[in-house]
Amino acid sequence: MSCSLHHIKLIAFDADDTLWDCQSHFEAVENTYCDLLSEYGDKQHISARLFETETRNMAELGYGSKAFTLSLVENAVEVSKGRISASQLLKIQRLGRSLLNIPATPLEGVESTLKAIHNMARYKMVVFTKGEILDQENKLARSGLWNYFDRVEVVADKTPRQYRELCATFGIGIDEFLMVGNSFKSDIAPVLHLGGYAVHIPFEVTWAHEETEEYDHPHLIRIKTISALPALMK
Repeated sequence: MSCSLHHIKLIAFDADDTLWDCQSHFEAVENTYCDLLSEYGDKQHISARLFETETRNMAELGYGSKAFTLSLVENAVEVSKGRISASQLLKIQRLGRSLLNIPATPLEGVESTLKAIHNMARYKMVVFTKGEILDQENKLARSGLWNYFDRVEVVADKTPRQYRELCATFGIGIDEFLMVGNSFKSDIAPVLHLGGYAVHIPFEVTWAHEETEEYDHPHLIRIKTISALPALMK
């Protein structure tokens, strides 16, 4: 379903798996992690227990590489019933820490898209992402995309309140706001619920926690690649 975006004043972009690949790095770490713990269960069992641990920890630890690493260590102790060695735990800690240095190379079409919209000089552009602030800011710096944005907002979670506060910061109504992202659950549904606009760009892999039922909406546009975005904003 299509809609006009000519009245939009603020465009917010999700970061992970919208501007650069992130989830595939987490999945690679999880696969190696399951191999390290293979004596305590098969991959399906270890992954399922890890997801339970992550979900349980989110209220206190939030999202991001550091929270994930703590869950890796905690889960390893639990599934091994305390039998895992200190040397194995150190390997797991280093495995999780490696996520703090992923390349953050912009996905195909991202930089040309940001440049095109930036050069229109009609919109404010922000990064609006959840996670740990130092980790997200470092990824954005490594990506080389920082200068295209007027502001970077890293939040603990993307709640309706956070979206309303972002709009208030720029002095606009929610009906003048556009969110661009890959997660229907975090980037799309909350904005549509508030009366804003959203562009959904699915990524090739989706974290289990972000899976949700999708639906059509008058304020929703779906595109296959971010390169299609500038034409919508002209």
